[in-house]
Amino acid sequence: MSQTLLAEYLPILIFLGIAGGLSVVMIAASYLVAHQNPDSEKISAYECGFEAFDDARSKFDVRFYLVAILFIIFDLEVAFLFPWAVTLGDIGLFGFWSMVSFLGILTIGFIYEWKKGALEWE
Repeated sequence: MSQTLLAEYLPILIFLGIAGGLSVVMIAASYLVAHQNPDSEKISAYECGFEAFDDARSKFDVRFYLVAILFIIFDLEVAFLFPWAVTLGDIGLFGFWSMVSFLGILTIGFIYEWKKGALEWE
């Protein structure tokens, strides 16, 4: 019985072995083929606007928080609107008004972002 159970896991182990080996080959090939010459512009912080490994208590612009809130607003909206639209016929009027109130709360958050100027980047 244990031989049969192990034989059922063999394709998964083969897949994981091929995936791991292919990953190692691709990373090694990129180091061998690519021209490794990073300059100060390539290694600078470009996503968050400040150095990643710096003092944790340093101040930075609040607009980064506002952009994060804006992303969460739109991400939640899309994540909840699709299942709601698919099941709208089944959930009835209560489900409809629940989603309307949810979208109202998201709209209040969006208006807050707009008034704070998060949509205008200098």
